[in-house]
Amino acid sequence: MSQEAQSPMTLLYTEVEEELRAAVRGLLSGRSSPSEVLAHVESAASDGAVPYDLEVWKALGRDIGAAGLLIPEDLGGAGATAREAAVVLEELGRAVAPVPYLSSAVLATRALLGAEDEAARDLLGRLASGEVTAALAVSFAASPYTPPLSAVTLGADGALTGRVTGVIGAEVADVLIVPVAVEGSGSALYAVDASEARIKTVASLDLTRPIATVSFSGAQGRPVGSAAGVGDALLLAAGLLASEQLGVAEWCLTTTVAYVKERKQFARPVGSFQAIKHRLADLWLEIVGARAAARNAAALLGAGEDAHVAVAVAQAHCGVAAVHAAEECVQLHGGIGMTWEHPAHLYLKRAKADEIALGTPGDHREALALMADLPGPVN
Repeated sequence: MSQEAQSPMTLLYTEVEEELRAAVRGLLSGRSSPSEVLAHVESAASDGAVPYDLEVWKALGRDIGAAGLLIPEDLGGAGATAREAAVVLEELGRAVAPVPYLSSAVLATRALLGAEDEAARDLLGRLASGEVTAALAVSFAASPYTPPLSAVTLGADGALTGRVTGVIGAEVADVLIVPVAVEGSGSALYAVDASEARIKTVASLDLTRPIATVSFSGAQGRPVGSAAGVGDALLLAAGLLASEQLGVAEWCLTTTVAYVKERKQFARPVGSFQAIKHRLADLWLEIVGARAAARNAAALLGAGEDAHVAVAVAQAHCGVAAVHAAEECVQLHGGIGMTWEHPAHLYLKRAKADEIALGTPGDHREALALMADLPGPVN
């Protein structure tokens, strides 16, 4: 899927992006609607299973080709850019879909693309085909501006030892992509079969995206190149996470507007009251700003330009907007919005978990202040 020539500052969706959106939305509306996601999450919780829907992930990754969007065509991927990946994440956010797209097709894939090793290229080909799913063994709370030091070390016998907390996608990964501290030569990237690690799921605010502690004790892995791409992977993921947050916010607004048009009090639709109109109008403006910020970050990332400022702006704004939209959705749905049966709580939990992932809004504002050489902290 080649991206047509365009200015990197063109924020409008292209025809290719809209076609991709239609394909992803069609798949999710038929197999992963909010009510179906809620039922799946509840079923997984009662069975003690992970909440990921692997059938939907297989259809998204293999049938639509989303797993290989960022992988070059000569490796079997689509050769697309961050703009297309952003569209996929908008739709996944809109459906709060429990699939490991961000962990495998964005984080792990981008780290391997930066490794520039034949072993990495081979693994990228398998990722593009949907044959395997990967996870980057880095905390989901890591900041893209100060990538974490490798918590896993390489022993004299070539075995890996260490523990990484807050990893997403590890529970369903076939391969773990692990930054490893190598004495005397900095760090390297290793591919480790998931069976070689101890993966323990821990309590997560987001019911559709669990986190895990990944431990290695004498694990065997194979080097796949330099770990230099880990920082770029975190920056890309942070920028694209803004598009997921945008999708969450848009669903919350659309669903709430539809509800207040139907819900009546005093023989009038709730949405006809001026106070409700003002709240929703303010929320709409906030989401429009979030869309511009998210699209700008995706455009610059897709063009290969310096996107640090754009990512910081997008994350500082979109995280807050998504949480606000989800809170309004719960409150304006009244009693039903407070119940477990309505999916609104899934969106609130996803929004809040995303807000503190890959740097909090405060982290991004602080980074933005430093990049813009502003005096003093930005509150």
